[in-house]
Amino acid sequence: MILSMTGYGKASAEFQGKKITAEVKSLNSKALDLSTRVAPVYREKEMEIRAMVTQALERGKVEFNLWIEQQEQANACPINGELVAAYRRQMQEISAKYDIPEPDDYWRTIIRMPDVLSKNDAQQELSEDEWVVARSVAQQAIDQLVAFRRQEGEALQHKFEEKLDNIAALLASIEPYEKLRVEKIRQRIIDGLASIPDVEYDKNRLEQEMIYYIEKLDINEEKQRLANHLDYFRKTMEEGHGQGKKLGFIAQEMGREINTTGSKSNLAEMQNIVVKMKDELEQIKEQVLNVM
Repeated sequence: MILSMTGYGKASAEFQGKKITAEVKSLNSKALDLSTRVAPVYREKEMEIRAMVTQALERGKVEFNLWIEQQEQANACPINGELVAAYRRQMQEISAKYDIPEPDDYWRTIIRMPDVLSKNDAQQELSEDEWVVARSVAQQAIDQLVAFRRQEGEALQHKFEEKLDNIAALLASIEPYEKLRVEKIRQRIIDGLASIPDVEYDKNRLEQEMIYYIEKLDINEEKQRLANHLDYFRKTMEEGHGQGKKLGFIAQEMGREINTTGSKSNLAEMQNIVVKMKDELEQIKEQVLNVM
């Protein structure tokens, strides 16, 4: 089963007042084009994260994000209890020493003192427990994207099968016109000669030239090669993921045989069928760019 390069995955988990979230999305690309954005606390693990993504996704334009959302209580500024007690003790000592009335509301006064409220913006060290959770979240997001790719790949394969069947049916529909085409070509040449006054020609030589001309327009080889390419495309899809480039090359070869068939057709009905085959093949070529 083939895989699509398009996908999306997202996962979250709670850890000590934090919500850790990982998000990964991918589009088609000739190779792996990976960009990552991680929260500063996980920066030291970025190479490990990139290795995880590379191993799982292999190919595509991939964006990976890992961030933290602090819960409200975790965002609250910490109160320095020891400093509060020290400020109150000093105020009581000064009031007693200098006979100054103590304030009615110690709390309102002390809360305004320096460093009682202080938000710690320093970079926290990453604990092993937190990294286990964050790594699990990242892996879940990657697994979701892989599952998404598999689902999209299945839909693509069904679409390709439909288009291959359509091309095969169109190819078979050419056959009734082939004999008709030979007779029309023969009659057109004879009518052309008859329209020239007083022309003399060797009928045996004419027959030989007509046979040679008609053989040059024979499309049996092109039909056989196109049928082989259709079968090869199907077999390649069954080989699993990682066949996107190969499928693209096969589609190009299919296009060559269809184009050659069209150039040799020399009959409006056959050329109309060739146009329909080109339309089906073009839809395959557009979608094969999304295949891993």
